[in-house]
Amino acid sequence: MRYLIALAFIALTSPVFADEFAATEAKIKAALENDRRSEKETVRDKNRKPVETLKFFGLRDDMTVLELLPGGGWYTNVLGPVLEEKGKLYISIGASRVGDAVKGKPGFASTEVIPFDRANFKREEGARHTYIPEFSFGIRKVDMALTFRNQHNFTAEGRANMNSAVFDALRKGGVFGVVDHTLRHMQPMTAELSRRIDPVDVIKEVQAAGFELVDYSRLHYRPDDELRYEVGRKTVTGNTDRFTLLFRKP
Repeated sequence: MRYLIALAFIALTSPVFADEFAATEAKIKAALENDRRSEKETVRDKNRKPVETLKFFGLRDDMTVLELLPGGGWYTNVLGPVLEEKGKLYISIGASRVGDAVKGKPGFASTEVIPFDRANFKREEGARHTYIPEFSFGIRKVDMALTFRNQHNFTAEGRANMNSAVFDALRKGGVFGVVDHTLRHMQPMTAELSRRIDPVDVIKEVQAAGFELVDYSRLHYRPDDELRYEVGRKTVTGNTDRFTLLFRKP
């Protein structure tokens, strides 16, 4: 009897979930096709697979989302319009330039910058990675946090502080999606590899902040990336092997 009830529940709810993502997917595709995106951005769509990646992370257009280190705003230009009507997008850590660029623009009415003082970034002379101290985003009950190719920039302690701040900002059951350039497991760090990171280390560190690992994806697996070279080299850039991980706050 319980089995039949469970099947009936799935039958009733599955179309709703499908419809929810269908609406979100349509908004993602519309954002990707918007004229505001430059040719430099659109040429990366095939490699970055934003529709598939955001589907894997479980994005819905009514979520509150926190994007960390948005860089030039590649994902911000997708997330902002998707979330404008029903959701909310926060961007933080090195986000002021992107925030200024989208402020007042169509598609970004619900996008907000959480200030992060650049004085928090510390790098010792000769060091390859940046330290950030303990901090808080000052928000709670966020549905999703995302960071794309950023964890490798920080020291282990800096990553721990960032992971802890994300954990505190998320609601119970909220998710944390991480994409980054792959470093071969246990490979010694060198200047050539400083923009790569061991996915095993990332998993252990994010779990240490209190998260549970939910899933991983091979979306950005690249078998011809030898994991030997700087990701900006002409022979590697645009074709780096990247791991894609999904965590949940219990």
